[in-house]
Amino acid sequence: MTDVIPAPVAAAENGPRGFTLGEGTGIAAGEGAGGTERWLRSTLGAATGLPLPPADADRPDTVRLTVDPAVTARLGLEGYRLTVTPTGADLRGGGPAGLFWGAQTLRQLLGPDAFRRAPLPGRTWRLPPVRIEDAPRFAWRGLLLDVARHFMPKEGVLRLLDLLAAHKLNVLHLHLTDDQGWRIEIRRHPRLTGTGSWRARTKFGHRASPLWEHKPHGGHYTRDDIREIVSYAAERHITVVPEIDLPGHSQAAIAAYPELGNTDAVDTAALTVRDDWGISPHVLAPTEAVLRFYEGVLEEVLELFPSRIVHLGGDECPVDEWRASAVARARVAELGLADAEALRSWFTGHFGAWLAARGRTLAGWDEILDGPVPDGAVVSCWRGHAAGADAVRAGHDVVMCPEQHVYLDHRQAPGADEPVPIGYVRTLEDVYRFDPVPPGLTPAETGRVLGTQANVWTEAMEDAGRVDYQVFPRLAAFAEVAWSPLPAPGERDFADFERRMTAHYRRLDALGVAYRPPTGPHPWQRRPGVPGKPFPGPPPTVPPPATRAPAATGPAPLNPADSNDVPTNT
Repeated sequence: MTDVIPAPVAAAENGPRGFTLGEGTGIAAGEGAGGTERWLRSTLGAATGLPLPPADADRPDTVRLTVDPAVTARLGLEGYRLTVTPTGADLRGGGPAGLFWGAQTLRQLLGPDAFRRAPLPGRTWRLPPVRIEDAPRFAWRGLLLDVARHFMPKEGVLRLLDLLAAHKLNVLHLHLTDDQGWRIEIRRHPRLTGTGSWRARTKFGHRASPLWEHKPHGGHYTRDDIREIVSYAAERHITVVPEIDLPGHSQAAIAAYPELGNTDAVDTAALTVRDDWGISPHVLAPTEAVLRFYEGVLEEVLELFPSRIVHLGGDECPVDEWRASAVARARVAELGLADAEALRSWFTGHFGAWLAARGRTLAGWDEILDGPVPDGAVVSCWRGHAAGADAVRAGHDVVMCPEQHVYLDHRQAPGADEPVPIGYVRTLEDVYRFDPVPPGLTPAETGRVLGTQANVWTEAMEDAGRVDYQVFPRLAAFAEVAWSPLPAPGERDFADFERRMTAHYRRLDALGVAYRPPTGPHPWQRRPGVPGKPFPGPPPTVPPPATRAPAATGPAPLNPADSNDVPTNT
């Protein structure tokens, strides 16, 4: 009946006539509705040219916004109820967030031109006569954006937050540090950005490509930039989760502060920020000085990010340097660990306890399951449903983001025109049919699935246009997976979704999103001559952690020389 994306839980016609907004239409906002009122007035006011002044709730020709305990009881804090009659629109949210998500639905119902920044002539702004009840399937509906490989300036992040809000997604996971760049200002360690945020050149295309862009690349967010991003997100009921990767993926930090590395095993003073993709062999030294350094980093991170969850990576950490380092071997003996590989879990355990003492929760990639997992830690499961099932059954909350399904850097079609084709073919329909819940879980175990997240690794995405192309329209399908109920296993109606996407493409056009057209890339979206690394056949099934080989030779190989042939996480 409606072309809303993501599809609401329940929608029905509500009489023969809808409500037409005009010059006299006002907004009546109850207690707790002020944020949505401001957003509606600024967004719809810009698109329609209507003033939408404050109004009394009992006045006709009004959009009424209410936080309603009855909706809270029935639909939860993120649920909402929208009723449209000929005399107005009544939007009731279970909480301020539910009210805001309802406003996103209201905007969609007004038509694609409601997504423009200025009014077009001759438009009529009519809401159809509907009654909608809606609430999300999952509490965590996220997107990871890797800003370490290719930096996205602040303005691009703010724009992305608007796009997430338009799709009712509520988590932005910012991958802020990696071998190829450090993107957040840390006052007590200025060289992290002074040195660590810039690389001299950049590989163009996949890491197997012979092509280079011979100019510096970099940038970072100041503390005030981060505060602005976090505040802008909060106004849209989006949580920004920071990620500081350790003990691997740390070459940029070591290039800035060589003493962080294994100085007795390698000449860390000669290291620069990594200019190639793949996994660096250079990892943090397991010393007290390094722990203190990163505790200082995290103290500043906690000042800037109120998120309860802080992501610390914990993945893809080669151990060759630790094995070669006398200091690291002595540390293994001192701690009574089995071998050098156990140092990765030791790092995770230390910072898990450190965060817990400050009221925060560690999140890590599912490699943290290969050793003791800190109490309360959240596991980001990228290596498949089996990892999620194992984590849940071990008593951990999980966020499902398996690369076989929701890595949006993977190619969207098998054609030769796909720009820099990476990984497996993941079509719009493939993403739409993804179910985040691992099969075979009991209802109680299913409750530990906090939600799901699509990941965008930007090695082959050099600018915002490339990010748009890889993310959209698949993010619309993912948003429906994360929000809308699953009627029954395998029963999502892709034909109906495609029908609704006809209208949604026009919304994306109005927003200026450079999405991949359903017929294939525009000529200017192609990257002829820039090699990628497509993988043949369907994505493999990844064995559960208990049956995996050790991390150094497992499904995400840690030998950089081998990593051109197998997909990796970050």
